[in-house]
Amino acid sequence: MSKQEKAAAAASLKDWKQLRKALATLAGEQAAQRKAEEQARQQALRQAERDRELFRRAVGAVRPLPHNNHVTQDNVPPDPLPLQHWADEERVLIEAMSDEFDASTLLDTDEQLSFRRRGIGRDVVHKLRAGHWSIQRQIDLHGMRTDEAREALGNFIRQSHRQGLRCVRVVHGKGLGSPGRMPVLKGRVHSWLVQKNEVLAFVQARPAEGGAGALVVLLRPSQTNSSAVAVADALLQMQKLAQESAQMPAPDPVMEQVALWAAQLRSSRKS
Repeated sequence: MSKQEKAAAAASLKDWKQLRKALATLAGEQAAQRKAEEQARQQALRQAERDRELFRRAVGAVRPLPHNNHVTQDNVPPDPLPLQHWADEERVLIEAMSDEFDASTLLDTDEQLSFRRRGIGRDVVHKLRAGHWSIQRQIDLHGMRTDEAREALGNFIRQSHRQGLRCVRVVHGKGLGSPGRMPVLKGRVHSWLVQKNEVLAFVQARPAEGGAGALVVLLRPSQTNSSAVAVADALLQMQKLAQESAQMPAPDPVMEQVALWAAQLRSSRKS
């Protein structure tokens, strides 16, 4: 073996010894760490046992509850109260129309009995009689019993007002088919309408609209009109922008209907 080979072998042996020494050191450190962890675990167990023993001495003789793997359910909450239903019923009672109410003293005694609520000028009655407001909906009470007519008229006025209508027609008939040919519903309808807060005024219809057998009724403006007009205007503006960007020559039929509704709402709001 040459001197160079001997020197390389000596160097390799030296490196091997250093590696073995490093491995032994690492193994010793790991063993010391495991021993320390085991000691800590044993100490924690002894401390837990001392705590349990201290608790047993403090509380005395007790018996643990059995574990039955059951979950205790919370108490079932009570059924919700129908607050909105009660409020609606209370409102119906407040708005109930009485057959005993005498509206004759509240009617204008002209050739065609009319009604205008306090604060409403006579010009409103004149405009209503002249057809200033277009009739948007009507109800026909012909053939109904008094109770049916009262309920139908109340619902009709309430729904028409909620939908933002301003002018409606109520057909009560001339009473030609009633006993004694006396109008039964006519006076009742006058009384019922006077009791409805949504009603601002009413007049006898023109001959072409039913004459003495019908009334033209003006309703208060609905609070939803302003928001509905705003929504309609926003939709129309969106459609206009879409048409300009896409260069659409044909209008959208849905948006045409929206435009019609917006025009009607603006008209009723101005009135």
